[in-house]
Amino acid sequence: MQSNLKVVVGQCPADIEGPTARLEWLKETLWLIRDLKADLLILPELFFTGYNVGGKISEWAEEKNSPVLQRVAALAQKYIIAIHFGYAEKRKGAIFNSAICYGANGEVVGHHRKLLLPPGFEGEYFDAGVDFTLFEMGGLKIATLICYDAEFPENFRQVVSAGADLVVVPTALGEQWGIVSEKLIPTRAFENGVFVCYANYAGQENGLSYFGGSCIVGPDGKDLARAGPTSETIFANLDLDAVKAAQFLLPYHIDRAKLPWVKRP
Repeated sequence: MQSNLKVVVGQCPADIEGPTARLEWLKETLWLIRDLKADLLILPELFFTGYNVGGKISEWAEEKNSPVLQRVAALAQKYIIAIHFGYAEKRKGAIFNSAICYGANGEVVGHHRKLLLPPGFEGEYFDAGVDFTLFEMGGLKIATLICYDAEFPENFRQVVSAGADLVVVPTALGEQWGIVSEKLIPTRAFENGVFVCYANYAGQENGLSYFGGSCIVGPDGKDLARAGPTSETIFANLDLDAVKAAQFLLPYHIDRAKLPWVKRP
């Protein structure tokens, strides 16, 4: 049984204007990475709309599996690669900061609504999600946490306790918060013994400067690949055995459950 996954993180330019142009960027990127034979491409938070776009969030929001998003599904089928990306999800009068993953067969395999909305404009446009789900690919169980979600150790503990081997984090990290990419995300990987793929923007968007720093981090907290401040793609092979080895060496989850204040299932 397969127990490995080749992933690509696409750190895209932040100033791509609107869904049509972003779809064109995606097409070009899929063409460029085709020879890698990757299993999964991961893109940033609100990739389909942009993050710092104000009221256009509402204008460009899409229902899950809308005809527009189905164009991404068709690209996944064409290039035989799963595509995980953020979008503004319109649902029964509400809008969620969501992420969706289309499998290489064009079917939805994963979906997540951002659980925690940070201080700032997000609360003006989005409702918060209430749960998380796992999906499986290449023998690894995968969870999604969007940006601010990942900055709470409780959320990581929860998804890893549910079985996640890889946590995918689409983000829109501003340049003043580089410590999240450089310190916090590797710590989350290390203290849980899992892979983390962190996908950010590069450059500027309507006055907001992004840090870049997308990364793929191993279960030992060490970088497998890391982007700089400009647009680029990074990739790595993820092997489930590395997760098993890390969690055997440092059984944090098992020992944490022995603490008197930790609730048992």
